[in-house]
Amino acid sequence: MLTEKYQKLQAILREMETVVVAFSGGVDSTFLLKASVETLGPDQVLAVTADSETYPSSELIEARELAEKIGVKHQVIETSELAIPGYAENNKNRCYFCKSSLFDHIIPIMDEKGFNNVIYGVIADDMNEHRPGMQAAKEKGIRGPLLEANLFKDEIRELSQKFELPTWNKPSFACLSSRIAYGEYITKEKLTKVEKAEGFLKSLFIRQVRVRTHQDIARIEVEPNDMKTVLENHDQIVKALQEYGYKYITLDLVGYQSGSMNKVLS
Repeated sequence: MLTEKYQKLQAILREMETVVVAFSGGVDSTFLLKASVETLGPDQVLAVTADSETYPSSELIEARELAEKIGVKHQVIETSELAIPGYAENNKNRCYFCKSSLFDHIIPIMDEKGFNNVIYGVIADDMNEHRPGMQAAKEKGIRGPLLEANLFKDEIRELSQKFELPTWNKPSFACLSSRIAYGEYITKEKLTKVEKAEGFLKSLFIRQVRVRTHQDIARIEVEPNDMKTVLENHDQIVKALQEYGYKYITLDLVGYQSGSMNKVLS
């Protein structure tokens, strides 16, 4: 079944002939980039990564390294989500504004370089989640080959491991804005606070972490097996996060959940 899905993915990519990949360096876009290069050849593929305030600098560094490892042309563009009208207000359609702006930056690059398509790493799992960015992609004619091939995250990790991609077991990641409660205005200062807090927790060898931000409250999400580490280091964590600007530090006993902020939308 997985072999058939990968063959379908290759058929979709061959039909496109040349592609510009919206490349974040995450599990899905890295696999999509690798599959595109393997199927079409490096000269028919261009990776484009947005450098913005909503992603940690470490992610950009990793994206550069991955593109070099895969052996593909890589272009980094400067964007600012906070400058997009409607984004900083942080309503439920925030991701629509982000993706729409991103694609508005990439489409001219596609035209200038003579490529046929812009593609991005939406996957089958995303159909069951709140993903307003998918509407932006649909409106602008941006395709998602992994979704079209009906590939799920676990399958993408398995294929990534076969390709010896270092991202095969990389923790899931989303932009830093996803940590801030809907309706709470997004600022550069708040994004920096989240980045520092999560960076500190990762320094304790916690694999998957989110610091969900509700005004002055930090709601820490980790996988259940890492809760012991949080409790054992609670004095250090409280001190660090309070220095970053949080007044109340909490541990969510439910544990890490992708898109947990979306619960208020149902």
